[in-house]
Amino acid sequence: MEIFDDETLEDLQLGGLRLIQKKSGFRFGADAVLLADFAKDIASEKMLDLCTGSAIIPILLSAKSKTSEIFGLEIQKSVFDVAVRSVLLNNLENRVFLTLGDVKNATEIYGKRKFDLITCNPPYMQKGSGIQNPTSEKVISRHEILCTLEDVIRVSSVLLKHKGHLAIVHKPSRLADIIYYMRSYDLEPKRIRFIHKSPKSEPSLVLVDAVFKGGKELRIMPPLYLYNDDGSETTELKEVYGR
Repeated sequence: MEIFDDETLEDLQLGGLRLIQKKSGFRFGADAVLLADFAKDIASEKMLDLCTGSAIIPILLSAKSKTSEIFGLEIQKSVFDVAVRSVLLNNLENRVFLTLGDVKNATEIYGKRKFDLITCNPPYMQKGSGIQNPTSEKVISRHEILCTLEDVIRVSSVLLKHKGHLAIVHKPSRLADIIYYMRSYDLEPKRIRFIHKSPKSEPSLVLVDAVFKGGKELRIMPPLYLYNDDGSETTELKEVYGR
């Protein structure tokens, strides 16, 4: 598999998996890795990653879970093309299936009630907040230009099977919106976990696992700290990355 001059090859430190990324494009961060780890124990035969980007979550879950069919949907063709090459690089073409398309059209692409699990690391920033170039990969990946938080939750509620799970990562400042939209579309939050950069910092991310047509019972999990006070990685972060 040829790697171009404007690309890097990342060792995912998990079962020999590797990922192709553009040097100047949007690159995956800890949020995607944390979401994959958060979702890995949710039992599923068929799952979908919305806004899949580089396909980092499907590729990680191919090693972290026993899911036999893993799908990914990405709207940006330049990002999609690189993700397809990463799937081929890891010989996952018979297990990870990527589609170029719009989240808002996902029901037409896949059909209703098809998935046991949906994951999503959506754009965090609301439309119009500090946008410089609305056509760039980084801006589209970070801002709600092509899909919103409500789009992701609404579409997931149609794609999920009865008692299927939606697991997302987002900013804590949007937690009220997340819970509101989930309940509006019959998704009941079951697990919430806050991610802190250090024990003394406010949470920088939140992980939420909801169940379609689930009963009302919410578990607040222990916080996950990424770094110790001295700046070193915590034991739990090392375990997430397999270090």
